[in-house]
Amino acid sequence: MHFLRYQWEPYLSYGQLFEFEKNKVVYLQGEAGRGIYYLKQGEIKITLLSDKGDERIINMVPPGMLFGEHGVHGEPYLTSGTTTCSSTIYYFSDDVIASICKDHPEAAGIYTDSLIYKFRTLAEIIAHLDSPVEQQMAFYLLKLVQENGNASMNQTAFSKYIGTSRITVNKIIQKWKQKGYIELHKREIIIIDFDKIREIANNPHVN
Repeated sequence: MHFLRYQWEPYLSYGQLFEFEKNKVVYLQGEAGRGIYYLKQGEIKITLLSDKGDERIINMVPPGMLFGEHGVHGEPYLTSGTTTCSSTIYYFSDDVIASICKDHPEAAGIYTDSLIYKFRTLAEIIAHLDSPVEQQMAFYLLKLVQENGNASMNQTAFSKYIGTSRITVNKIIQKWKQKGYIELHKREIIIIDFDKIREIANNPHVN
Protein backbone atom coordinates (compact mmCIF):
# COMPACT_ATOMS: atom_id res chain seq x y z
CA MET A 1 0.00 0.00 0.00
CA HIS A 2 2.92 2.35 0.68
CA PHE A 3 3.51 2.77 -3.07
CA LEU A 4 0.01 4.30 -3.35
CA ARG A 5 0.43 6.92 -0.64
CA TYR A 6 0.76 10.53 -1.79
CA GLN A 7 0.57 9.51 -5.48
CA TRP A 8 -2.53 11.70 -5.91
CA GLU A 9 -0.84 14.81 -4.42
CA PRO A 10 -0.04 16.42 -7.82
CA TYR A 11 -3.77 16.67 -8.62
CA LEU A 12 -5.07 18.22 -5.40
CA SER A 13 -5.52 21.63 -7.04
CA TYR A 14 -8.39 20.11 -9.06
CA GLY A 15 -10.33 19.07 -5.96
CA GLN A 16 -12.57 20.80 -3.43
CA LEU A 17 -11.08 21.16 0.05
CA PHE A 18 -13.21 20.32 3.10
CA GLU A 19 -12.51 20.30 6.83
CA PHE A 20 -14.34 17.60 8.78
CA GLU A 21 -14.68 17.35 12.54
CA LYS A 22 -14.29 14.06 14.42
CA ASN A 23 -16.98 11.39 13.88
CA LYS A 24 -18.41 12.95 10.72
CA VAL A 25 -19.67 10.68 7.92
CA VAL A 26 -17.94 11.48 4.61
CA TYR A 27 -19.93 8.98 2.57
CA LEU A 28 -22.49 6.31 3.47
CA GLN A 29 -22.78 2.70 2.32
CA GLY A 30 -25.53 2.30 -0.28
CA GLU A 31 -25.66 5.98 -1.25
CA ALA A 32 -25.29 6.84 -4.93
CA GLY A 33 -21.66 7.72 -5.54
CA ARG A 34 -20.71 11.37 -5.91
CA GLY A 35 -17.02 10.91 -6.71
CA ILE A 36 -13.88 10.05 -4.75
CA TYR A 37 -11.94 11.51 -1.82
CA TYR A 38 -8.33 12.07 -0.80
CA LEU A 39 -7.21 12.31 2.81
CA LYS A 40 -4.71 15.12 3.29
CA GLN A 41 -4.66 15.07 7.11
CA GLY A 42 -6.43 13.02 9.76
CA GLU A 43 -7.78 9.48 9.66
CA ILE A 44 -10.80 7.76 8.11
CA LYS A 45 -12.53 4.67 9.45
CA ILE A 46 -13.99 2.48 6.70
CA THR A 47 -16.91 0.33 7.85
CA LEU A 48 -19.07 -2.35 6.26
CA LEU A 49 -22.66 -2.97 7.34
CA SER A 50 -23.78 -6.59 6.99
CA ASP A 51 -27.25 -7.74 5.97
CA LYS A 52 -27.87 -8.46 9.67
CA GLY A 53 -27.05 -4.86 10.60
CA ASP A 54 -23.66 -5.62 12.16
CA GLU A 55 -21.03 -2.94 11.54
CA ARG A 56 -17.45 -4.05 10.96
CA ILE A 57 -14.41 -1.80 10.65
CA ILE A 58 -12.56 -3.06 7.58
CA ASN A 59 -9.87 -0.43 7.11
CA MET A 60 -8.25 2.67 8.60
CA VAL A 61 -7.20 5.16 5.93
CA PRO A 62 -3.99 7.11 6.68
CA PRO A 63 -3.10 10.50 5.15
CA GLY A 64 -2.02 10.39 1.52
CA MET A 65 -4.61 7.88 0.34
CA LEU A 66 -7.66 7.97 -1.89
CA PHE A 67 -10.86 6.49 -0.48
CA GLY A 68 -14.43 5.92 -1.69
CA GLU A 69 -13.02 4.93 -5.09
CA HIS A 70 -16.04 2.72 -5.80
CA GLY A 71 -18.38 5.74 -5.80
CA VAL A 72 -17.79 6.90 -9.38
CA HIS A 73 -20.40 7.26 -12.15
CA GLY A 74 -23.24 7.10 -9.63
CA GLU A 75 -22.31 3.60 -8.42
CA PRO A 76 -23.40 3.01 -4.80
CA TYR A 77 -20.73 3.21 -2.12
CA LEU A 78 -19.88 -0.31 -0.92
CA THR A 79 -18.74 0.91 2.50
CA SER A 80 -19.05 3.97 4.76
CA GLY A 81 -16.25 6.43 5.53
CA THR A 82 -16.17 8.30 8.86
CA THR A 83 -13.54 10.59 10.38
CA THR A 84 -11.89 9.43 13.62
CA CYS A 85 -10.39 12.88 14.25
CA SER A 86 -10.40 16.34 12.67
CA SER A 87 -9.54 15.70 9.02
CA THR A 88 -8.66 17.63 5.87
CA ILE A 89 -10.22 16.01 2.81
CA TYR A 90 -10.26 16.75 -0.92
CA TYR A 91 -13.30 15.79 -2.99
CA PHE A 92 -13.20 14.98 -6.72
CA SER A 93 -16.41 14.69 -8.77
CA ASP A 94 -16.71 12.44 -11.83
CA ASP A 95 -16.22 15.43 -14.16
CA VAL A 96 -13.13 16.55 -12.27
CA ILE A 97 -11.66 13.04 -12.37
CA ALA A 98 -12.22 12.99 -16.15
CA SER A 99 -10.40 16.34 -16.45
CA ILE A 100 -7.47 15.10 -14.36
CA CYS A 101 -7.12 11.93 -16.45
CA LYS A 102 -7.30 13.99 -19.66
CA ASP A 103 -4.60 16.40 -18.49
CA HIS A 104 -2.53 13.72 -16.73
CA PRO A 105 -3.08 10.26 -18.28
CA GLU A 106 -0.96 8.61 -15.57
CA ALA A 107 -3.62 9.56 -12.98
CA ALA A 108 -5.96 6.88 -14.37
CA GLY A 109 -3.40 4.22 -13.42
CA ILE A 110 -3.06 5.60 -9.89
CA TYR A 111 -6.84 5.57 -9.42
CA THR A 112 -7.15 2.04 -10.84
CA ASP A 113 -4.34 0.70 -8.63
CA SER A 114 -6.01 2.20 -5.57
CA LEU A 115 -9.41 0.74 -6.52
CA ILE A 116 -7.92 -2.73 -7.09
CA TYR A 117 -6.14 -2.54 -3.74
CA LYS A 118 -9.40 -1.68 -1.96
CA PHE A 119 -11.28 -4.55 -3.62
CA ARG A 120 -8.47 -6.93 -2.68
CA THR A 121 -8.65 -5.69 0.92
CA LEU A 122 -12.42 -6.24 0.96
CA ALA A 123 -11.95 -9.79 -0.38
CA GLU A 124 -9.37 -10.53 2.34
CA ILE A 125 -11.74 -9.27 5.03
CA ILE A 126 -14.58 -11.45 3.77
CA ALA A 127 -12.25 -14.47 3.57
CA HIS A 128 -11.37 -14.05 7.27
CA LEU A 129 -14.90 -13.51 8.58
CA ASP A 130 -15.29 -17.11 9.76
CA SER A 131 -11.74 -17.52 11.07
CA PRO A 132 -11.09 -17.95 14.83
CA VAL A 133 -10.94 -14.63 16.69
CA GLU A 134 -7.22 -14.88 17.53
CA GLN A 135 -6.34 -15.57 13.90
CA GLN A 136 -8.43 -12.58 12.75
CA MET A 137 -6.75 -10.34 15.34
CA ALA A 138 -3.27 -11.36 14.18
CA PHE A 139 -4.24 -10.77 10.55
CA TYR A 140 -5.71 -7.31 11.21
CA LEU A 141 -2.82 -6.30 13.45
CA LEU A 142 -0.30 -7.12 10.71
CA LYS A 143 -2.48 -5.32 8.17
CA LEU A 144 -2.66 -2.15 10.29
CA VAL A 145 1.11 -2.08 10.76
CA GLN A 146 1.71 -2.74 7.06
CA GLU A 147 -0.60 0.08 5.98
CA ASN A 148 -0.05 2.71 8.67
CA GLY A 149 3.34 1.88 10.15
CA ASN A 150 1.72 1.27 13.55
CA ALA A 151 -1.36 -0.24 15.17
CA SER A 152 -2.80 2.78 16.94
CA MET A 153 -6.26 1.63 17.94
CA ASN A 154 -8.12 1.18 21.19
CA GLN A 155 -9.54 -2.22 22.08
CA THR A 156 -13.16 -1.14 21.51
CA ALA A 157 -12.36 -0.23 17.90
CA PHE A 158 -10.31 -3.41 17.52
CA SER A 159 -13.31 -5.45 18.68
CA LYS A 160 -15.39 -3.83 15.90
CA TYR A 161 -12.67 -4.85 13.44
CA ILE A 162 -13.12 -8.45 14.54
CA GLY A 163 -16.83 -8.39 15.27
CA THR A 164 -16.42 -9.68 18.82
CA SER A 165 -16.54 -8.34 22.37
CA ARG A 166 -13.97 -6.00 23.89
CA ILE A 167 -13.48 -8.55 26.69
CA THR A 168 -12.42 -11.23 24.18
CA VAL A 169 -10.03 -8.82 22.46
CA ASN A 170 -8.53 -7.76 25.79
CA LYS A 171 -8.00 -11.39 26.84
CA ILE A 172 -6.02 -12.17 23.67
CA ILE A 173 -4.07 -8.89 23.83
CA GLN A 174 -3.04 -9.66 27.41
CA LYS A 175 -2.03 -13.20 26.45
CA TRP A 176 0.15 -11.92 23.63
CA LYS A 177 1.67 -9.34 25.94
CA GLN A 178 2.54 -11.97 28.57
CA LYS A 179 4.15 -14.18 25.93
CA GLY A 180 6.23 -11.25 24.67
CA TYR A 181 4.65 -11.09 21.22
CA ILE A 182 3.56 -7.46 21.65
CA GLU A 183 3.94 -4.41 23.89
CA LEU A 184 1.32 -1.77 24.69
CA HIS A 185 2.04 1.96 24.67
CA LYS A 186 -1.11 4.00 25.34
CA ARG A 187 -3.41 3.25 22.35
CA GLU A 188 -0.67 1.67 20.28
CA ILE A 189 0.08 -2.04 19.97
CA ILE A 190 3.75 -2.65 19.18
CA ILE A 191 4.58 -6.02 17.59
CA ILE A 192 7.75 -7.47 19.13
CA ASP A 193 7.66 -10.94 17.55
CA PHE A 194 6.47 -10.55 13.96
CA ASP A 195 7.18 -14.20 13.13
CA LYS A 196 4.89 -15.43 15.89
CA ILE A 197 2.06 -13.03 14.99
CA ARG A 198 2.35 -14.08 11.32
CA GLU A 199 2.28 -17.72 12.42
CA ILE A 200 -0.95 -17.12 14.35
CA ALA A 201 -2.44 -15.24 11.37
CA ASN A 202 -1.71 -18.21 9.11
CA ASN A 203 -2.49 -21.00 11.59
CA PRO A 204 -5.35 -20.63 14.09
CA HIS A 205 -4.08 -23.55 16.19
CA VAL A 206 -0.81 -21.87 17.24
CA ASN A 207 -0.72 -21.18 21.00
